[in-house]
Amino acid sequence: MENPSDSIFINRELSWLDFDSRVLALAKEKSVPLAERVKFAAIFASNMDEFFMVRVGSLYDQTLLKNNKLDIVTHMTASEQIAAITPRVAELQAKCDKTYQHLLTALEANRYHKVDFSHLTKQQEHYWKAFFQQEIFPILSPQVVDQRHPFPFLRNKEIYFAAMLNSKTDGTYYGIIPISSQFERVLFIKNPDGTTSFAFVEELIAHFAGSIFNKSTVQKSCLFRVTRNADITVDEGMMDHDIDFRDVMSELLKKRRKLAAVRLQFWPDAPQEIVRFLRDKLVVPADRCYAQTTPLDPGGLFRLASRVASDGNPALCYPPAKPIQAPASYDLYTEAHHHDVLLAYPYQSIRPFIRMLMKAGSDPDVVSIKMTLYRMASDSQIVQALINAAENGKEVVAMVELRARFDEQNNIDWSKQLEEAGCTVFYGFDDYKVHSKLTLITSKVNGKYHYLTQIGTGNYNEKTSELYTDLSFITTRQEIGEEASAVFNNMALQRLTSEADTMLVAPLRFKSVLLEQMDRQIDLARRGQPASMILKNNSINDPEIINKISEASCAGVRVDMIVRGICCIKAGVPGKTENVHIRSLVGRYLEHSRIYCFGSGEDMTIYIASGDFLTRNTERRVEVGVRVDDREIARKLRGILDLQLRDTVNAREMQPDGSYTRVKPKEGDPPVDSQMAMYGYFQHGFDLPAAPAPVRPARSPRPAAAPNAVRPAASASRPVQTAPRDNVRFRGLLDSLFGRGKK
Repeated sequence: MENPSDSIFINRELSWLDFDSRVLALAKEKSVPLAERVKFAAIFASNMDEFFMVRVGSLYDQTLLKNNKLDIVTHMTASEQIAAITPRVAELQAKCDKTYQHLLTALEANRYHKVDFSHLTKQQEHYWKAFFQQEIFPILSPQVVDQRHPFPFLRNKEIYFAAMLNSKTDGTYYGIIPISSQFERVLFIKNPDGTTSFAFVEELIAHFAGSIFNKSTVQKSCLFRVTRNADITVDEGMMDHDIDFRDVMSELLKKRRKLAAVRLQFWPDAPQEIVRFLRDKLVVPADRCYAQTTPLDPGGLFRLASRVASDGNPALCYPPAKPIQAPASYDLYTEAHHHDVLLAYPYQSIRPFIRMLMKAGSDPDVVSIKMTLYRMASDSQIVQALINAAENGKEVVAMVELRARFDEQNNIDWSKQLEEAGCTVFYGFDDYKVHSKLTLITSKVNGKYHYLTQIGTGNYNEKTSELYTDLSFITTRQEIGEEASAVFNNMALQRLTSEADTMLVAPLRFKSVLLEQMDRQIDLARRGQPASMILKNNSINDPEIINKISEASCAGVRVDMIVRGICCIKAGVPGKTENVHIRSLVGRYLEHSRIYCFGSGEDMTIYIASGDFLTRNTERRVEVGVRVDDREIARKLRGILDLQLRDTVNAREMQPDGSYTRVKPKEGDPPVDSQMAMYGYFQHGFDLPAAPAPVRPARSPRPAAAPNAVRPAASASRPVQTAPRDNVRFRGLLDSLFGRGKK
C-alpha cells in the first residue's frame, strides 16, 4: 500500500479548509490595514458558512444513500470526509477566536471600543436599557416551547437567543427569541472624547432578555445560530415539459430554506442543557456544534469593517485604487473592429464594455446580440443594455443559467424582465450547468455577416468586476465568431459542442485540448528540448489532469501552477511532482482569471477560459475559452503570469506535505505586490496599438487540430507604465521586473 506521505493527492474538502485558513491568516497579518483585517475575518466566516451549506450539506446527503460515493482523488467516503473535516473546522474556529481578540485589542488602540454588557457602568446601563426598550423590544417576537407550543422552524444563518425558563405553574420550559436580520447588526456611538463605541445587537438583546420573559425566571441562556444544508439540485421528477423551469427553481428555493441543519454555533460556555435540547430538536451531532467568541454572524464584522473604513483614517484601509477609466473619446466597439482587445478587471473599468453593448444595440447594421448570463448585479446595466437592444428591434438571445447557486432568485427576476422586453430566453441543459462567459454580436454589411465575439473569465457583473481579477477578450476574427455562433446554436438545441479549433468548449473540447497541449510539452521534454507550462486557475481536482501534470513533471517539464483555492495535487513529491511548483495568491482582490500557457517565446500557446480544473467544470459544465493568437495580447497575458510568479506579498507556496508557507522577498529585493502592480501594467490598455495578426496555416480538417503557435513580439512596443497616483510605491517596479527601460 502506498505511504500517504508519498501520495500526490489531497482531499478536496481539506484543501478548501486550507484555503480558508490562508484567508484567515490575512486577518492577523500586521502589514494588512486594520479595517481590511476585520474584513478578512468576516470573509473567513462567510466562507465557512458556504462550506457547511454546500460541501458539508452535500456530504451529509451522501451519507444517507446506500451507494456511498467516494472522493474522486483520495477515495474517502462521505462519512470519512466529515470525520476529517470536523476537527479541522474546530481548529480553525479556535484560531479565528484568537485572531478576533487581537483585532479587538487593535481596534481599542485605534479608539474603537467594543461594549462589554457584563461590565456596564450605571450610566451605560441606563442608556442601553432605554435604547432596548424604545428601539428593540417593540419588534421582538419571543416564542416559548412547551407541551402546548411546538418547536419553531429556525431560519438558516439567523441568530437566536435561547433561554431555559422556570415558572411556578409550568415548571421548566424553553424560550426562543429570533434576532431578525432586520435589526442593525452593529450599533455605533460617537463618544464625547472622540472615541467610538460599538455593540452587537444580539449581545444587547441577550443582556436584557430577562425582562422579556417577565412571568418566568431565566435559569440559563445563550445565543446560537443554525446553518442549514443548501445543496439542492433540480429533481428530475420535477422536469415536466409543461412546467416553466423558473417555477421549478422557485419551488426549489422554498424547499432549500427548510433543509436539514448541518451546524450549530453557540456562545462560549453555552449551558449543556440548552445545547442538548437544540441538538435533539435539530438532529445535529455533537461534533458539528461549535462554541465561539467571534460574532456568530459574519455580517457584523463586515459592518464593523465598513464603519472603520468610512471614518476616513487612511492608515486603517488599503490605499484607494479604482478601476482605470477609458478616455472620453475611447470607443471599444470601434476599437475592437480594428484589432483584438483585452480588458483586465478590476484594474480597468467595465464601462467600455457596457457602452459597447449599448452602441451595438443601436447600430443599424447589428442584427443580433447573444449572451450567456450566470451571475448578474441586482441593478445590472449589462442586462439593461440587452433590454434596450431588444426594444430597438434587435434579436437578443440570452442563455440564463437559473442554477447559479444563491443567485437563483436574481436570475429568475432578470429572465422575466428580459422576456417582457422581447428577448429570447432559454435555460441551457438539464444535465450541464452553463458557466460560460460568452457574447456574440452579429452584423450584416453588404449582404455578409460579421461577428464581434467577447470571451471572458468572469461574470457579466459590474459589482464583482471591481473585486475579482478577470479577463475579457474581444475580437472580430471571423473564425472565432463562427465557432461562438455554433456554441450558441448548440446550446439552444440542447447539444454539446464537439468541434472547435480556436475556442475551448467544455465538456467535449476543453480538457481534451489542454491535455493535448500537455502531451506536446511532455514530448518536447523527452526529446531534450525546453518545455514548460504555467496553469492559473481557481481550483483543481480533476484526477486525469492531475495525473497528466505528474507525468509532465516526471518527463522534466517545468510546471508552475497558480491556484487560489482548492488544490488536490501536491507539489514537490519526490519521483512524482518534483518539477511542479504551486502557489496561491490571496490578497486585496479575489484572483478569478484562468490562464493556461504552454511553452514560451515563439512557441508559446496561451488560452484564457471560464473553467477551472475541477471535474464539475471539465465534465459537467458548459465552459468556454479561447486560444489567444494576437501577439501583443499574448505577451500581456504571459506578463501577468510572470508577474504573479514573482509576487512576494500575496503569495503562499505549497510544500511537499501540502502545507503552504509565505513567500518572502530575497534580501535586498523590494516586495512585489502583483495585484497593485497590475494597475501600471494595464494603465494604457485602452489604447493598445493594432498588432499584426500571426500567420495562420490552413485549418486542419480534424477537430483535434493542433492550435497555432503564438509568436509574441521580441520586445515590448512601449515601456510598461507606472502605477496610478494612489499606488506610487510601485513606481518603476514593472520596468525592473520585465527588464524594460524608459523611452
